[in-house]
Amino acid sequence: MTIVTKSIDIKTPVESVFTYFARPEHVSDQIKNDTVGMTVIPMDIKEGMGVGTTFRIIGDFNGKRLEWDCETIEFVRNEKISAKQSQGAFKQWKITNEFKSLGDNMTRVTMSVDYAMQFGTLGAILDKAKFEKSAQRGMETALYNVRGLLEGNGSIPVYITLDAYQKLLAEKKKMNDVPVSTALTAILEKYAEIEAKAQN
Repeated sequence: MTIVTKSIDIKTPVESVFTYFARPEHVSDQIKNDTVGMTVIPMDIKEGMGVGTTFRIIGDFNGKRLEWDCETIEFVRNEKISAKQSQGAFKQWKITNEFKSLGDNMTRVTMSVDYAMQFGTLGAILDKAKFEKSAQRGMETALYNVRGLLEGNGSIPVYITLDAYQKLLAEKKKMNDVPVSTALTAILEKYAEIEAKAQN
């Protein structure tokens, strides 16, 4: 078993941070650097993305592609979200995001991944050599990127109804599965164009 944990403080209220993390594909938009890429595909969405929601993760770690299916197993509003692998690349895999309010406008996020590689001792050696470092870098990058977005211009879909979100996912699919943030930006730009024409 290997546990990788990273924490970061974000100058944003806990409700907003939790709502962002409650959509796993938001976070996958941020886990992208030279060595790590991750895509999250929702499969069965339960109300509020809560317990029972299932999603597929497709990860690229230093050129090695891994794919696994997950299910949300714990969902405590503004406190904790956990999901575990139901089938796929790992012997065992669980991710937990914990949220702690440090005041009206400050939240500590702690992301932990608890996993075991396939193939016993060989898997453990490969993990230490390659995967664990990639996982640490990917998590750290993701947390810094999320902090930058949530502390930035506020253009993230933090509050969105499930119906609106499903429409956004449909647009994302039409646009060749671009990141959610890219799809939303395109929709908002189109809306601004229509609004500008209406005012002329």
